[in-house]
Amino acid sequence: MMRFLMLAVVALAMTGCASNVVTDYNSSVVFGNYASWAFAGGTDSSSFTSLDGTRVRSAVERELNRKALKQVPEAEADLLVSWQIVPEERLEQTGLGLGFGFGSGNFGWALSAPPPVREIEEGKLVVELADSKSKEVVWRAASRRYLNENQSPETRRELIDEVVAEMFTKYPPGLD
Repeated sequence: MMRFLMLAVVALAMTGCASNVVTDYNSSVVFGNYASWAFAGGTDSSSFTSLDGTRVRSAVERELNRKALKQVPEAEADLLVSWQIVPEERLEQTGLGLGFGFGSGNFGWALSAPPPVREIEEGKLVVELADSKSKEVVWRAASRRYLNENQSPETRRELIDEVVAEMFTKYPPGLD
């Protein structure tokens, strides 16, 4: 019993340590050469609502300022920033399944019905930084946490702020 309890505690602790973002980057790029940034003119700001767009832009601006990168006009920027909220659908079981059965000894019959399922649309935030000269993405971060329409405005803002802050703890790469 004690072994099972210890295993459960370790599993729970490891789950709490799992990262909420995934990053990828071009390992041949010298990130120290970048000193300025701008939002890319073609930024796909289509999200669940334009309010989320404002929240994302504000969070990205804050985090890049913390990295001592200067925001400049697009024509002068070393890095171009784009972001999007990628819609994803998932199925969610709601309620309980129903079933009944009967039998005696080593023999029995049972019938059951699965719980009701509903489709939920959520959005995953993706932020990309591209070299302004080559127009190639040099760094990318994607959230493992999702926005959904049922969240309050305050919850959405807090989630976006947390996710973007965690994304930029991994920028520049190699400092972990």
